[in-house]
Amino acid sequence: MSSSSDRKPTPNQLSTHLPGPTAYLTGHNDKSGEAIIHSARPIEWHRYDDDKMAMAVAYTTSFPPDLNEDADVKAHDSKMEASGGKLGLVSGGGTVLRYVDFGPGYTCMMHRTQSVDYGIVLEGQIVSILDSGEEQLMGRGDVMVQRATMHAWRNPSDTKWARMIFCLQDSKALFVAGKRFGEDLGRGTEGIPASGNDA
Repeated sequence: MSSSSDRKPTPNQLSTHLPGPTAYLTGHNDKSGEAIIHSARPIEWHRYDDDKMAMAVAYTTSFPPDLNEDADVKAHDSKMEASGGKLGLVSGGGTVLRYVDFGPGYTCMMHRTQSVDYGIVLEGQIVSILDSGEEQLMGRGDVMVQRATMHAWRNPSDTKWARMIFCLQDSKALFVAGKRFGEDLGRGTEGIPASGNDA
């Protein structure tokens, strides 16, 4: 077993004091049917907003995923290759598992996606900010279920990076008071393509 101190930063990682994460995919032995580790994939980061935020996609699926003959793995790899690793925040008809690192004192863009997102704090603390002005401080292990709401994230530490992991799940269009609430990526997201699931 490796400790977090010997897990070196993975490609393009900004938060060098945090462990470098790896995505481990399981599968089956074709002859015995027993479970095996299919592959171990170091997380590859992309930097945004003047290197104050980094994101990395660990895995994507469609609804429901086809696990036969590694069809889901092949679909994920094809999607990542076609996009150069820079996907929209949401994958239409499926899920995206995404790491996000936030620099010290950094507040990301106010944004909204057409999705239900499980946002889990892995390292440090994060303040969830809603467009109503409501704020919620979250610590390690806390989860925010974002339901297509306009929101931002702030790292309240002046010295340390914070890390979250998100599972973003495509959702039906949301209407509030007769208005459709589609994707709005806000500022600081240059290089992030539109998800396209709210067309």
